Amino acid sequence: MDGITPIRQNSAEQPAIRCHHSRPARETCEKCHQPEAFSYDSLRVINHYQDDHDNTPYSVYLILKTGGGDKVQGLGRGIHWHIVNEVQYYATDALQQDIPYIRVYNDDGTTNEYLDVESDFDLSTIDESQLVTVDCITCHNRVSHNFRPPDVSVDSAIERGLIASDIPFIRKKAVEVLSVEYDSAQDAMETIAALEQYYEENVSDYYWDNTDKVVAAITAIQDIYNQTVFIHQEVDWTTHPNNLGHIDSPGCFRCHDGKHLDAEQEAIRLECNLCHSIPVVATSQDFVTRIEISRGPEPVSHLNSNWISLHHSVFNATCTNCHTTSDPGGTSNTSFCSNSVCHGTVFTYAGFDAQRLNEILSAQLPPAPAVPTLAPVAGEPTFTDNVQPIFLAQCTSCHNPETAPLGLDLSTYAAVIRGSDNGPVIVPGDAANSILVQVQSDRHFANATAEELAIIVQWINAGAPEK
Repeated sequence: MDGITPIRQNSAEQPAIRCHHSRPARETCEKCHQPEAFSYDSLRVINHYQDDHDNTPYSVYLILKTGGGDKVQGLGRGIHWHIVNEVQYYATDALQQDIPYIRVYNDDGTTNEYLDVESDFDLSTIDESQLVTVDCITCHNRVSHNFRPPDVSVDSAIERGLIASDIPFIRKKAVEVLSVEYDSAQDAMETIAALEQYYEENVSDYYWDNTDKVVAAITAIQDIYNQTVFIHQEVDWTTHPNNLGHIDSPGCFRCHDGKHLDAEQEAIRLECNLCHSIPVVATSQDFVTRIEISRGPEPVSHLNSNWISLHHSVFNATCTNCHTTSDPGGTSNTSFCSNSVCHGTVFTYAGFDAQRLNEILSAQLPPAPAVPTLAPVAGEPTFTDNVQPIFLAQCTSCHNPETAPLGLDLSTYAAVIRGSDNGPVIVPGDAANSILVQVQSDRHFANATAEELAIIVQWINAGAPEK
């Protein structure tokens, strides 16, 4: 039993289901699963049920960015970036759930070091021999014997028809009885079996017409318990965390929690879109599911490595340039900003409420964008009085000196006249042949209103005067 911890139960010695030493992934998993192999983005559909009378179904759609690939071929991105780049970490617990320190090795031989600012960890105490290199098992630690939590197990059983979805409140009742810590398996079986009496007394009309469904559901719930809880071995879904994901255990947030900062106060980027698209919720009433795939230029504010922790503090009218924003921060799923998966989930392991982190981030909040009032056009419009306010309100969140997609900065008169890396974007005296007008007349990341575009056209046709 080398490397296996014994547990004494009734004076009998039994092996615990936990191994402390395993072969490196390079010598095992990667004999077949080569991380250098690139994987394209793939669609994931996760089916759930609500805790209401009808166990109302809903689905979460997202695009998973597996990535990987050889950097020499211009790849090496997505989730498998962690494998094709060398990353090491230091864990303070046996299950490697608490990781206060991460080191990233760069191609030029330098390293970036990140420290959990909430941990009080002393860097001078690091034992270099205890650093662990990220490999397959760092995340795929529950390849088999994956004891799923009650809500996930019940949703799966309903989806597969093992539990009838029309049994009133069955999802809620099943999760409740599976979430209790019992003294013995017999106690668990009896408590779960008592659900039949609950339905007989409280939902009698349904019960007497569908007794077979209720009995079958109870059997399925008992099977779930027997497959996920082993009392004598002290093993259940809580004892072996699954590092894929970040809801039921720290998983990705062991490092990507926003709290791990380098010397320049830059975080290991806490950004949903690194690994997957923003999840989209769809119900049976949604005939079309629209998944937003982020691409194109990012506003300067979004480039902050802790943007997700900051975004609620800088929400403003400019967000509507790219997103729908009704019910911002809500859970109605009526817009990009009212996502129930994001705002209806408690992200226990992220650093959103970390006091020290919030003190640091308060200094990184970007200034409020200028939203100037358009002056009435008196005579021919000028850049300073009439056009620059439009650009500042609509365009410079992307087209500024720092980001400037294709080199196009629209913040100053000189920059506008200079144009982009591909040449001028306006032709003074000829708005119809000006690329800026052509782009704004079509669908763009941010479009001027018809009134604003008319002013721009009039300005260009007047020769594009500065003042």
